[in-house]
Amino acid sequence: MSEQTKVDKTRRNLVVASSIVGGAAGVGAAVPFVASMWPSDRAKAAGAPVEVDIGALQPGEKMTVEWRGKPVWILRRSPEMLDQLTKHDGVLADPESKDAEQPEYVKGPTRSIKPEVLVAEGVCTHLGCSPTLKKEIGAASDMGADWPGGYYCPCHNSRFDLSARVFKGSPAPKNLKIPPHHYASDSLVVIGEDKKA
Repeated sequence: MSEQTKVDKTRRNLVVASSIVGGAAGVGAAVPFVASMWPSDRAKAAGAPVEVDIGALQPGEKMTVEWRGKPVWILRRSPEMLDQLTKHDGVLADPESKDAEQPEYVKGPTRSIKPEVLVAEGVCTHLGCSPTLKKEIGAASDMGADWPGGYYCPCHNSRFDLSARVFKGSPAPKNLKIPPHHYASDSLVVIGEDKKA
């Protein structure tokens, strides 16, 4: 075997070995990069349904939970609150929620599965602020003598009733969204998932 052949074999072996090592390094570098494109456990959980026990929620009380990075309100309406819902349709922009984002099963003035429990996304449809609950009626609310109770967004004065329906003249163009939800039991609401058939 000549010196030239020995050099060529050595060179070929070095090229093959370098290619193998380079390829392995490339795969080693690509695996974490590709893995970073998969959603994290936190991201998966953010879109997952949320189970909420509302058994301790008393009439007039509201709780807030997070679903998909947004606040979701759960308000247990009192009989007095429910009584107000049909008395101010004339001042609402969409009293029958014909142009609202909501599941088919929450029709009517309560916009809920159970009349006494409102489940709504707490994000104003104007610019995405989070309104505050002003449940007192009339002058006691600091919202005026004709205030029927509801939600007020102080950023731009959008107003919503206790069914999250927007008042005429508010900057918000639509009623607040109602997320998909169902009841797993009398006191357990599952937000983010419609009832399975």
